[in-house]
Amino acid sequence: MILAIILLIVALLCVVSVLRQVKFKNYFALAFSAVAALSFGFFSIMTIVCTLTDAGICP
Repeated sequence: MILAIILLIVALLCVVSVLRQVKFKNYFALAFSAVAALSFGFFSIMTIVCTLTDAGICP
């Protein structure tokens, strides 16, 4: 569960970075931050779901 919380914090920081890069119009960093936010967000949400429930998608 600690891993999920750490991943969620990193995903939130990536979202902050996405908003900052939109303001600065730095498109390469915007794309990198968006991909990082999506991947860290997905893994944090799935880790939380698999920890709390017995979903069929979890091994």
